[in-house]
Amino acid sequence: MTDQLQTMLSTLNTHQLAYINLDLPDPYNGDYMLASFHLIPGGKLNILQAAAEVSAESSTWTNFAVRTETAYSKLLNAVVYDVDLEDNVVKIAYPRRLFDRKWNVQNIMTYIAGNIFGMKEAKACKLLDIWFPPVMLEQYDGPSYTLDDMRRYLNVYDRPILWTIVKPKMGLSSAEYAEVAYDFRVWGWDFVKNDEPQADQDFCPYDKMVAHIKQAMDKAVKETWQKKVHSFNVSAADYDTMIERCEMIRNAGFEPGSYAFLIDGTTAGRMAVQTLRRKYPDVFIHFHRAWHGAFTRPENPIGYTVLVLSKFARLAGASGIHTWTAGVGKMAGTPSEDITAADGILHLFKKWHTFEQSRSTIPMNDEDFMSMEALDAKNQEILIDDSRRWIKKCCPIISGGLNPTLLKPFIDLMWNTDFITTMWAGTHAHPKGTKSWATALVQACEAFKADIDIHDYAKDHIELAEAIQFFEWEKARKEAKEAELQREAEHAEQAESNV
Repeated sequence: MTDQLQTMLSTLNTHQLAYINLDLPDPYNGDYMLASFHLIPGGKLNILQAAAEVSAESSTWTNFAVRTETAYSKLLNAVVYDVDLEDNVVKIAYPRRLFDRKWNVQNIMTYIAGNIFGMKEAKACKLLDIWFPPVMLEQYDGPSYTLDDMRRYLNVYDRPILWTIVKPKMGLSSAEYAEVAYDFRVWGWDFVKNDEPQADQDFCPYDKMVAHIKQAMDKAVKETWQKKVHSFNVSAADYDTMIERCEMIRNAGFEPGSYAFLIDGTTAGRMAVQTLRRKYPDVFIHFHRAWHGAFTRPENPIGYTVLVLSKFARLAGASGIHTWTAGVGKMAGTPSEDITAADGILHLFKKWHTFEQSRSTIPMNDEDFMSMEALDAKNQEILIDDSRRWIKKCCPIISGGLNPTLLKPFIDLMWNTDFITTMWAGTHAHPKGTKSWATALVQACEAFKADIDIHDYAKDHIELAEAIQFFEWEKARKEAKEAELQREAEHAEQAESNV
């Protein structure tokens, strides 16, 4: 312990000392779930005082000693066990017995990502990472229907699954919506999804949308001899309506595997995600994370990271969750955030922001674990028929402004193709319309598989050539506009300083 920490320790009151243990013998012994926070103290507190208050609030908290405490309740205190004064990072160990033993993800989040974000003792409080002991992991569902199951259904390997969103996201009738979905499917796409706000609007009634999608999908499958998938947004105002929508889809005659259930998991809540996972284990559960930027963006001092959001989605049983484009597309993001999150839900074992996390429920020195980890590191499928040994993988869904020219740059960042790409940028902006746009992405994917530069491949593929011309021109136009705005701002700043 440093002299500075020793001095801080002497400033703690009796209450705060109950939530600090900088000599915790073995945080990884299985008794604790671990969390790391970036913490800036509020008011006149030092970081150790603030950390003690966060630890207390997120476990057995009371800001004063109370007579109702028992010897046993004190054993459930979370404790700060490590403090990095240089980076303002604190690590807290939570006794796993604190949490609902009935596989309740939202209960964990209520503790460690709940009231603490409103505490005046913390000026900044960002949950960076979490670590689950194996004995705790086996109590949670994890995904059931995975990316591997979808690949088998579609017979698509060695490339990303190609997925799109119909645009405009709102305003098309059910027949118009289904027609656009048909155009994408018949020209080579695997998957079409409802967008996150799509529900039961008067211009596109839910029952008609389902019926028309079924007809359009049947037609596309018949013409292409290729299986297709549609992701239906089943998010609703209440449990009964959500289940009613799920049952409507199941009873519409779709082939098992040809539909997914999209849930707005951040706004609807983890209870909705876990409900779908448990009632429909044979369906791909698609977690859309709308609203997440309010607390995940790196510049936000309060909240939690994309990695934490994604880890909890996997624990709750989501088959896939959006993890953005690491800055390649239109959304804010970096490889350190987005690729880390994607790796964090895809692999058996990885080192992330703070912790090395195994998703296995057996020891890491077990020979079976080591053999599985070696295969998983090579992006090979493992544990097809034995899920007791680990929490299954969750698929990264890459969305937010990608286009055919950006497919290869993103794959280069990801280092693998085990993801779903939801390209919709310029859906109808291709000079020759939707079908040509769909064909252009398929051609970009073919170029990647053949290890040919898209500019060379485009010499014999007109749709890709037109897409490259359009998007590279559009990129140049935007960069020129941004440069012009920057110059104007600099001139205005110079003029102001002269005055």
